[in-house]
Amino acid sequence: MLFRSDLGRGRARVGGSILAQVAGGDSSFGGPVPDLDDPSLLVGLVGAVNELRSAGVVLAYHDRSDGGLWATVCEMAFAGNTGVAVDLSTVVSGDAGAEKRAVRALFAEELGVVVQVPAAEVGHAMATFAAYGLGECTHVIGAPTAAREVTVTSGDAVVISEPVRDLAQAWDEVSWRIARLRDNPACADEEHASVGAEPERDAGLQVQLTFDPADDPTAGLLPTGTSGGAPAGAPTLLRARPKVAILREQGVNSHVETSFAFDRAGFDTFDVHMTDLQTGRARLDDVVGFVACGGFSYGDTLGAGEGWARSVLFNERLRDDFHAFFHRGDTFALGICNGCQMLAALADHIPGAAAWPRFTRNRSEQFEARLSLVEVLDSPSIFFTGMAGSRIPIAVSHGEGLADFSQRGSEASVVRAMRFVDGAGRVATAYPANPNGSPDGLTAVTTADGRFTALMPHPERVLRREQLSWAPAGMDEFSPWLRMFRNARTWVG
Repeated sequence: MLFRSDLGRGRARVGGSILAQVAGGDSSFGGPVPDLDDPSLLVGLVGAVNELRSAGVVLAYHDRSDGGLWATVCEMAFAGNTGVAVDLSTVVSGDAGAEKRAVRALFAEELGVVVQVPAAEVGHAMATFAAYGLGECTHVIGAPTAAREVTVTSGDAVVISEPVRDLAQAWDEVSWRIARLRDNPACADEEHASVGAEPERDAGLQVQLTFDPADDPTAGLLPTGTSGGAPAGAPTLLRARPKVAILREQGVNSHVETSFAFDRAGFDTFDVHMTDLQTGRARLDDVVGFVACGGFSYGDTLGAGEGWARSVLFNERLRDDFHAFFHRGDTFALGICNGCQMLAALADHIPGAAAWPRFTRNRSEQFEARLSLVEVLDSPSIFFTGMAGSRIPIAVSHGEGLADFSQRGSEASVVRAMRFVDGAGRVATAYPANPNGSPDGLTAVTTADGRFTALMPHPERVLRREQLSWAPAGMDEFSPWLRMFRNARTWVG
């Protein structure tokens, strides 16, 4: 059920509102403007909502702001991809001025909120709001519906009823037209077409796993800590923690999250800057693996990862060191985001990476930062063992993630490890489900032996449940992405 808490206490002042700007047309500009007449009501609102949230009662919440109750309810319908029925009879009287007051009730931008709670919890919610002094200004106004329409009634009279799809398209129109001028028009059109899509076409983000994230493949390895020494009385199976270099360049900013991910998987992690390798303060032959981290190397200027690779390719000693590392046979490497671009630019020195593409400017012509849905593919990558077929949300944050085979690599023979998919699990070919425009949604590649993997999204940035902007109910402290780092630890043995 939906209820509205109106801190304006029925005043429905429309001065300065969107309604007044569009339909006012006089110097009064809609008359009196909304105000917080009683600050204690706001304090009570915060207390009531926090108490209900702590009790696990709140299903959805939206403040009443630009556009008033009408925009609030519509945006909740868009977010939930569902219909909504609203009845104003509890907040609008039935006299001769009811129609005018219904309009003001819909479009006044007074302070307030709309909250959804389970039907069985309505009494609890109303009692909580009353306990905080909000009983007189809080009313049940409606509920979600199976019909994909937003319908507003006032008693027996239908004030407005429109399909969710049509409303969502109108809501998005200004943003779409701006995007067509600013970005790639084709991408803007694809995104606009997806707004308000039916659930069967776009089921949204989801987690569908082919493995149990509670199973820890590293459990039998019994890592001992950073020193590598076994405590007294330890079993003979006890292993030292393998050393992995968390490699970064000027501007890289995901090294802490990456270090945490590998540490949790049982590695000893070492912060290694490129200058450490250049000066000899650190050496690749001291580690079993390295990760080229993501995040704005060289300020994320064009070809940032390419520039990072050139700091290796144009230094004869470093070039030989990386070449030797890649050919040792007992090593692994992972490239993420800028590090993916960097590792791909070193493909000529990586055995089995000849088919890897370059990663170039996104098709949208914009930096993309969003939570996207990917599918782990069946591949030899040591990072994705046992994860094939899983669909998991992941953080995307890149301006140059398009897998470009026009200059190097082979789309036909590259070993794919991960791809973008839409909410129905189909290969994402359209924007924004495919945020960079890569063919067939490709966003991770690996080598035939699986030791070297490069991926554009950021699993390390969504390792913990709290890092996800959306997560399904019941997810443990760590997201399913912890498995890929544990897989690497298991491979090392």
